[in-house]
Amino acid sequence: MITVSGYRIIAAIAVMSAFSGCDIPVDGDGSTKVNGSVHIPAGKAADDARTVNGSIHIDDNAKVTSANTVNGSIRLGEHATAASAKTVNGGITLGAGSHVSESAGSVNGDLTLANGAEVAGHLANVNGKIELSAAHVGGGIKTVNGSISIMGASHVEGGILVDKPSGIMFNSEDPVIVIGPGAVVQGELRFERKVKLYVSDKATIGTVIGATPIAFSGETPPN
Repeated sequence: MITVSGYRIIAAIAVMSAFSGCDIPVDGDGSTKVNGSVHIPAGKAADDARTVNGSIHIDDNAKVTSANTVNGSIRLGEHATAASAKTVNGGITLGAGSHVSESAGSVNGDLTLANGAEVAGHLANVNGKIELSAAHVGGGIKTVNGSISIMGASHVEGGILVDKPSGIMFNSEDPVIVIGPGAVVQGELRFERKVKLYVSDKATIGTVIGATPIAFSGETPPN
């Protein structure tokens, strides 16, 4: 199994390789660039949305096969779809009802899934918050230094892995993991470093390894 550390390296190399050189063509719809943001208008479709230095904004009901950038954020509007979404430095936001059929990940950036959003594969980062609100992740959640909030009727299959940091990836602050009322996390919850794990008494989770769950009632854990 590839750890988050491995994922970080592979993702960064893959993205950088995809954009290496100076002969990247610019599509007629402006969906591929070297420098600058990419915008896919509402209801439109594009094969790829790619840039090196810039954000990617995919409007409501738009569709791309993949969204990739190195330095910039990625945002999918409501009911937008993509096969994958990956960035190195930047956050990823999935609007209500949006769908990523493979994986979504960032090395340094927050990952936010709104109501009804779905990532069918894995959701991963190294640094940054991961927040789900009544969302679905089919292939598990992985991080190193990120705190995780799984709220509402969220459903995570494939468990959670908080990997052990090393070298420059180390953050001394303990990640906070919150699994709120109504949330379901299937599979193993494995923690290779110290975390604060809060689990609602109305949540359903799998086997926990490496941490002691702290039960709470109400909508949020105590401060």
